Amino acid sequence: MAVMTFAALVAVATYSVAIGSNGWLWFGWVLLGLLTAGMAASRKP
Repeated sequence: MAVMTFAALVAVATYSVAIGSNGWLWFGWVLLGLLTAGMAASRKP
């Protein structure tokens, strides 16, 4: 999940540089990041 989140960050950043920033893309990435953080926090050691 963390790898997918990092890949999404790279994709959104590349899109923003090439075409222009899109607020919905960044919003989606933040939600994905929060989901990833929540899953990591809920994992049992």
